[in-house]
This record gives sequence, structure tokens and C-alpha cells, in this order.
Amino acid sequence: MSAAFLAGVVAGYGVALPMGAIGVLIAGLSARTSLRVGAAAGLGAATADGIFAALAVAGGAAIAGVIAPIAAPLRWAAAVVLLIIAAMTARAAFRKPGTPAVDRRPTTPWRAYAGVLGLTLLNPATVIYFAALVLGRGGEGSGILFVAGVVLASASWQLVIAGGGSLIGRWLTGPRGRALTALVSSLVVAALAVRLLFPA
Repeated sequence: MSAAFLAGVVAGYGVALPMGAIGVLIAGLSARTSLRVGAAAGLGAATADGIFAALAVAGGAAIAGVIAPIAAPLRWAAAVVLLIIAAMTARAAFRKPGTPAVDRRPTTPWRAYAGVLGLTLLNPATVIYFAALVLGRGGEGSGILFVAGVVLASASWQLVIAGGGSLIGRWLTGPRGRALTALVSSLVVAALAVRLLFPA
């Protein structure tokens, strides 16, 4: 195995392993719908990580420099989206069984993939993370093999999260279990949104 590929695997796990808002969303989607939908959402996050890694390899410092001035508005946009998701999830916790959701379209794998891809792309810190890695290694970790390693590592971890969410969903199939997980998920997502706006 090449050093670039292994560097990409390490970088991919480094960015994917911390359980943030995206991980909570993926697990929640799997728990509420199906493993297929959760896995598609996870692959959306992995695709975004791959796009950021490719941008970092291609542009490195130039891209990080362009994003830095607009990092705050992007952070605010991501926080607003997360707060909306938290509110919708909390609302679902208090909905009586049998009450239809506002959006009656079923959550399909494609919608989950596109939604999580779009939300993950709002995180400017990820491209800066990859750019710093590529530049810090003097270009050693650059190229298609580095990007492939990132995507493989990120996708494998996101699929583990989706699988875990699916198992939890099977254990907590009753109305109380669903309400509890929806409330916990909404609180975690809201807390992550606030932390995004006010980092420690």
C-alpha cells in the first residue's frame, strides 16, 4: 500500500471519527427509517469528505485562504440548518402516533444522501483540516490515492454509525422509545449548533 493512500485513510478517520451533528443525523435517520437510508446519508458525508480532500490536494493553501474570510457566515448557515433540524426532530417527538408529518414524501436513500452531502459541505473547517494536512506533509499525502483513502475511511465509519442507528431503531420501536431518541437527538444537534457558533 502506498504512503499517500495510508495517509488518506488516517486523515479520513481523523475527520470522521468524532461524533458530531452529522453522525447524530445519520444514526437518527437509520433508527427512524432504515439502514438503507442511513447508509446513503453516511455515503453523502463521505462524499463531502472526499470533495474537501480533493479540493485541498488541488488547491491547498489557496482554497483555505479563500474560505477563511467567509468561515463565519458558513458557520452561521450550518448552525441555522442544524437548529431547524433540531426543531423538526423535537416536534416529531411530541407528535401523536398516526399524525402525519408536514413533509409527507418518504425519506428515500437519494434524499438522505443529497441532504447530508449538502449539510456536510457547509463545514469550512474540513477543507482547512485537509489543506493543513497536505501542506504539512509537504505534498507527500497528495494525489488521487490520498483522496481514495479519505473516502474509504470516512465511508467505512459512516456505515458503522448507520448500522448502529439501525440496531438502536430495532430496540426502540415503541412510541416512547422513538420520542425519547428524537428528543435526545434534537438536544444534541441543537447543542452542536450552539457550539458551532460559540466554540470554546
